[in-house]
Amino acid sequence: MESNSNNEKNISEIRKDKVRNFHMNISNDDLAVGDRYRELENLDVEASESINSYSDDVVREKMEKNSRTRLKAEKKELKKQMKYNDRQNRRVFRLIWWVSVGFIGMVIGMFIMVGVSDMLAMNRTDNKTVSINIPANPTLDQVADELKAKGAINETKFFNMYATFTHNTEFSQGKYKIPANLDYEAIITYLQSLSNRVDTIKVTIPEGMNVREIAKLLVKKKVLSDSKHFLELCNSDYFDEDYSFLAREKNQKKRYYKLEGYLFPDTYECYVNERPEQTITRMLDDYEVRVYTEQNVDGYSKAIRLDKLVKKSKYSMDQILTIASIIQAEAATTDDMYYISSVLHNRLDADINEGVGMLSLDSTQYYPYRSKKDVPASKRKTFKSRYSTYNKVGLPPGPINNPGMKAILAALYPNDTDYLYFCHDKKGKPYYASSLWEHEYNLSLIED
Repeated sequence: MESNSNNEKNISEIRKDKVRNFHMNISNDDLAVGDRYRELENLDVEASESINSYSDDVVREKMEKNSRTRLKAEKKELKKQMKYNDRQNRRVFRLIWWVSVGFIGMVIGMFIMVGVSDMLAMNRTDNKTVSINIPANPTLDQVADELKAKGAINETKFFNMYATFTHNTEFSQGKYKIPANLDYEAIITYLQSLSNRVDTIKVTIPEGMNVREIAKLLVKKKVLSDSKHFLELCNSDYFDEDYSFLAREKNQKKRYYKLEGYLFPDTYECYVNERPEQTITRMLDDYEVRVYTEQNVDGYSKAIRLDKLVKKSKYSMDQILTIASIIQAEAATTDDMYYISSVLHNRLDADINEGVGMLSLDSTQYYPYRSKKDVPASKRKTFKSRYSTYNKVGLPPGPINNPGMKAILAALYPNDTDYLYFCHDKKGKPYYASSLWEHEYNLSLIED
């Protein structure tokens, strides 16, 4: 019995040693808190399985209790550590977030402060004038870069934002001289007003010049970059809505250029490479003022209004312009205009039996070209103008050029004669005749 007692004692001691050894073998390495917590979970299960292998229920129960108590205490401590670490991480994240927000806010604030200062021209007090050159079809970036390069603004990005927000992104080509201390709104307003351009050109359109010749002159003077669009507009309805006298025009389909006769000859101040719409509008405005408002005209004691004078005649305004354009092309002097006008009116009124049913005028034969040599070589031999008065009765479909005021007045007030023919010598001296044989005699004098 004593031997058995000793054996049980030895077994009990062995079990205790195993339990003590079990606890001593737990690792104290610097593991990550999460990994350590999962390890303890596994150890808890292993310890329970190990302890269950003993037959002594009391000892086993006590060992399980002590082991689980220690494990729970350590797990609790680890949970605290995990929560603490989590709180620390959140604090660090919040700190970083607030620092980032503060930094971004500070950058945005500085950008706005600098931008607003530039927008209001608070940092530009110099009264000097700078030259701004806006290219053709400019982008907003190009305008902003040019303004910065010349010292008119300092912040291109803020200027772009302001122009976009206020819907002011359209600018026209031109050279401007502006004060360097203007705010953004004043700069935009200044650049969008064509009257502030300094790259102006004075162009004189001579009386009697036709549409094609005007286009060529405008290109030569660098008012237009090319003539194509200008000529297309001159034979379109583009301006009808703004000018009622064009909307009333007849024979449009028979014309070569609808606006022929309405581009009033005058001296105009234009801009370099301006849009053809601007050029034509300027001329049509001039025509409208000249015809539909009272004007002081040489030879008249009081101001006259052409449209009212036309209404007193038996012709329309367009027909008067057509007669005036022929007079402008054929006459050598102002006096000659009134005699040629009488010839035209007499022929238009003549009985067909008088043999002058056609006007038979050289100036109409090759329109829209000035003469045969101006007709393109490819169609020169076969070209026949719709305006030629050698093969049609009465007036051509429209004016053959743009007549001046003197020719228009001559068309309205022809001299009272019975002339049906006229011609000129090489020096421009006129000869008039009432009959064909008189005309042939005059021609013989010219040939001699």
